[in-house]
Amino acid sequence: MTNPKNGHDEVPIDEADQTAEAPETAETLADAGPALLAAAQAEARDMKDRMLRTLAEMENLRKRTEREVADARTYGVTSFARDMLNVADNMRRAFESLPDEARPADGPLKAFVEGIDLTERELLKTLEKHGVKKIAPDGQKFDPNLHQAMFEIPNAEVPKGTVVQTVQAGFVIGERVLRPALVGVSTGGPKAAPPAGSSEDA
Repeated sequence: MTNPKNGHDEVPIDEADQTAEAPETAETLADAGPALLAAAQAEARDMKDRMLRTLAEMENLRKRTEREVADARTYGVTSFARDMLNVADNMRRAFESLPDEARPADGPLKAFVEGIDLTERELLKTLEKHGVKKIAPDGQKFDPNLHQAMFEIPNAEVPKGTVVQTVQAGFVIGERVLRPALVGVSTGGPKAAPPAGSSEDA
């Protein structure tokens, strides 16, 4: 646009302002470039870290869920199995209440006794199918995690702390004790007499 007073072209005010500010804006962007890049890299690292944490949490949740499902499958019958052990105990007591000499060689009573024995074995077999196993501690070293000592028995023929008698069978379910075995434990026999002439004889 030509100024009628001086005949020179007149620059619009807006264009003049943009021309004046352009060098400053370019210089500002140039100065801010490294800072913007560093901020973008930090944000990317933060997002990556959060993503990895989320993936780790999801994997831990998956493993924990699998573990809980497996435990529920294994130990979900614990209360029921413990109640069934009482039934097995009563059957064993009924079977043992009849002395060997009183057991008939044949006839209906023999079939009845054999039926009790067979039913008990089938019950234990069914429990074992569901992860419940009988503890057979006789001859083993006493383990307080599996056995409960009821009394001690002097026996010089076996090492001290050996289970020599089972009063009541124990059971485990999976890796847990359902019921400890009630046992008698050897004391290792009488203490050996000190040799003659020792200080204890003095």
